[in-house]
Amino acid sequence: MPAYRVRPIGPAALAGLRETDDAGLPCLPRTDPEGGAPLRCCLRRSAPGELIALVSYAPLRRWAAERGVRPGAYDEQGPVFIHARECGGPAGGDGYPFIREGAPRTVRRYDGGGRIAGGRLVAPGAAAGEVFEAALAEAFADPAVALVHIRAVEYGCFLFEVRRP
Repeated sequence: MPAYRVRPIGPAALAGLRETDDAGLPCLPRTDPEGGAPLRCCLRRSAPGELIALVSYAPLRRWAAERGVRPGAYDEQGPVFIHARECGGPAGGDGYPFIREGAPRTVRRYDGGGRIAGGRLVAPGAAAGEVFEAALAEAFADPAVALVHIRAVEYGCFLFEVRRP
């Protein structure tokens, strides 16, 4: 079980993204013929035949707006997969989603003002959960770190947010 709070995209953000994404584009649902898309709404991979959408999402912008700060140049948006309809969110789990052996990930740290406060490349082996626990413990050992984004190295996509327990 993760010691840190792994967070999917929240219900209010999802409701908006299912209409218009963070780039101002309409949501265009499609049936996923093969499955395997990393869904940021429920933190699992899609199954064949599910109705999903690829939308533009600005996770740091949304986090900063909740806190009344401006991330400035660190504000970015990128593609994420979500269910095209309400899905109920994560079913719960005992690990970090989308983390697997041999799939390098970036652990990007942000301070309370929404500025990058460091990062680390993590290339998990067989003990992927333990590797991420150590990387997050290192990140949150710095009291200036307010949140962490886990990103895919191969595409740079936002995978999920982690906050202190």
